[in-house]
Amino acid sequence: MTKIKMSNQHENGGGNGNEFVERRRASLERYLNRTAQHPVLVVDPDFREFLESDVELPKATNTSALSGAGVMRLFNKVGETVNKITYKMDETDPWFEDKLIHIESLETQLRKLHTNVENMVIYRRELANLTNGVSRSAAMLSACEDHNSLSKALSHLADTEEKVEALHLEQANTDFFILCELLKDYLGLLSAVRDAFHERTKLFQHWHHAQQMLAKKRETKTKYELACRTDKLDQAATEVLEWEAKVERGQENFDKISKMIKMEMERFEKCRIKDFKAMFIKYLENHLEHQAQLVKYWENFLPAAESIA
Repeated sequence: MTKIKMSNQHENGGGNGNEFVERRRASLERYLNRTAQHPVLVVDPDFREFLESDVELPKATNTSALSGAGVMRLFNKVGETVNKITYKMDETDPWFEDKLIHIESLETQLRKLHTNVENMVIYRRELANLTNGVSRSAAMLSACEDHNSLSKALSHLADTEEKVEALHLEQANTDFFILCELLKDYLGLLSAVRDAFHERTKLFQHWHHAQQMLAKKRETKTKYELACRTDKLDQAATEVLEWEAKVERGQENFDKISKMIKMEMERFEKCRIKDFKAMFIKYLENHLEHQAQLVKYWENFLPAAESIA
């Protein structure tokens, strides 16, 4: 695995090496589960060997260290390459045009949601930090308070705020690992979907180019025939046959990828809806559990507040 020097900004303003490893582990688990659910990829020999191999996987011996800025430069270069190989085509199937517009719109909205969830995670962690400050201040105030019942209430408040702090951190982790990570996964998947659409456009361009070359070769062959250039006719006829075969392969490849994309998109939409439903249910269950625990903490503190005399 390429070693990356993770900056604090890249770690969303916090976290450590253990958190990064856990994120990578969870991402790999989601990737493997998604691959295992695909009817074609699940029988891929490399995938099955990875899962079934009893020997320890070889470790990388020659890795390069990339800073956060270096990674971004690498991504930008890849983006420039993708832009260079993106072609325009006269779409004959409105399904692809409508679907691409839908994908681009969905990606834009998911990116906004992902950004807002990331900000929410940061705010919850800040709230936990501020709650910790309240807990410590209440504990210090309790130590110097002469009034006995008020001192006990402040001490109880400090303990309660400490528990609330832990709850805020748990909620931040729930927001991150359940919401944020899945949204990030689907942003990557939607980018892959757009790449598949671009591959179809490239195949169309190759097919169209082959048709143009075939027309030129046929024109050349006709000129040789009219000029009685028998010495050139055999080669011209061979080239016509070669480009006819290329045109046929080009159409076959274009039709094949068009059919495959439609089939995969139908499956992708079903999986996306299923994943988001599971995400929302799990998130709400965790959220309700945290809120119920929060109410219990304050209910337990209420008698201490009421006992102040």
